[in-house]
Amino acid sequence: MAFEIPKINYNGRIKEITLGEGPKAVTVGGETSMPFYLFEGEMPRKPKIAMEIQDTPPEDWPEDVLKPFGDAVNNPVSWAKKCVDTYGAELICLQLESTDPNGLDRSAEESAKIVREVADAVDVPLIVWGTANHEKDTEVLRKASEACPDKKLILGPVEEGDYKKIAAQAMAYKHTIIASSPIDINLAKQLNILLGNLGVPAEGLIMDPTVSSIGYGIEYSYSVIERIRLAALTQQDERLQYPLICNIGREAWKTKEAKIPEAESPEMGNTEKRAIMIEAMSAAILLIAGADILVIRHPESMRLAGELIDELS
Repeated sequence: MAFEIPKINYNGRIKEITLGEGPKAVTVGGETSMPFYLFEGEMPRKPKIAMEIQDTPPEDWPEDVLKPFGDAVNNPVSWAKKCVDTYGAELICLQLESTDPNGLDRSAEESAKIVREVADAVDVPLIVWGTANHEKDTEVLRKASEACPDKKLILGPVEEGDYKKIAAQAMAYKHTIIASSPIDINLAKQLNILLGNLGVPAEGLIMDPTVSSIGYGIEYSYSVIERIRLAALTQQDERLQYPLICNIGREAWKTKEAKIPEAESPEMGNTEKRAIMIEAMSAAILLIAGADILVIRHPESMRLAGELIDELS
């Protein structure tokens, strides 16, 4: 008698969301089963990878992750173009680090000008990521929306403390919103309900459940993402049937294991290879959990994650 793999019948479906516009727009979502369970359902869209850049030269990034970009890191437009033209990035994630009130505290007007320049320089979808300071992000992301009325930006993080003003502006210009919540399925659902009540359309929302890297609580992130996806597919919870974005690059490269020089801990091996593997392995875990979009820093990490996506698909 032939062995038959036990199968679960899923009744739910993840919404398909199109990010950006034009020939290089990407569509994510559409799954009718758990990630890569192709024997149980469909996964019509492969997960996508965004490369992270900053609006100001990074001061806390290890040299190993800056090296592939050379002098381009001194200009966000050049950096974005190198990610797309040299490394084949499918999306760009522009971190507005300079707007942090505890740092350079760049004005919303100046920041919006940079966003516009980067949006004009690349033809792939642009994710614009604030600093999670509610007051400043409200000002900055609203200005970014206003500066790019003809571009379909992806704006985040939009949290419960600032969602009303940011979401209203994003809807006015037809931008996509990243609903960000702190690693909790109930908080994630609650924020989605609030955004829905505000009038945010289903096709204008993706979820950021907040993540961490290997060694720093990734198992908890995995569990929450898995629960979100199970509720969406098995319980048909429409408030959780959205694609997921995982901003893993910054989490991986800020770990001490990614920064300790080989001379100080020779037993840990080459620092650059170690850091790349931390990022790539963290990305792999989140892909298996249910990530539809990964934000990654190093080109080699992106290559490794892309190979895994192709292999599992």
